[in-house]
Amino acid sequence: MNFFLCLIVGGGIAALILLRLWLVVCFRKKGQPAVSVRVLVVAGSGGHTTEILRLLVSLSKGYNPRHYVLADTDKMSAVKIRLFEEKRAELDSESLVLCNGPGTCVPICASALLLGILAIKKVIIVYVESICRVETLSLSRKILYHFSDYFFVQWPALKEKYPKSVYLGQIV
Repeated sequence: MNFFLCLIVGGGIAALILLRLWLVVCFRKKGQPAVSVRVLVVAGSGGHTTEILRLLVSLSKGYNPRHYVLADTDKMSAVKIRLFEEKRAELDSESLVLCNGPGTCVPICASALLLGILAIKKVIIVYVESICRVETLSLSRKILYHFSDYFFVQWPALKEKYPKSVYLGQIV
């Protein structure tokens, strides 16, 4: 009798485990997570750290933040992980250039544009035309009109002349 009771209870537990496994496999979301997923990375010494870092390269930005566990004595892995995270932060983060008309912004925006052309880094260029420009654009804006990602004007007359612009009223 005791044997059959253990068999029934064990079978019930096994059925619950199989049901849970089926639910997890069938209803998990595919692809990139909708929200960020915290990741705990256990790094071993030597080649294990190199392998785990190669795996992490393939993860999307949604797998963030990443926390690492490694031995206190494993200084080489600590250096590799720090360099990996610094490089990843440089590549993952988008940069923004915000300017409002001085002539010095032209070479800076050109440099930012070049970074994007060379696929080194995505830099968003936001140009806000000076509030004193009521009817015409500044020279720097005429140069950057076609290259900026966002172009804000502060007067409706400029919006009419330059359809790519965004008019939000006086923002400065």
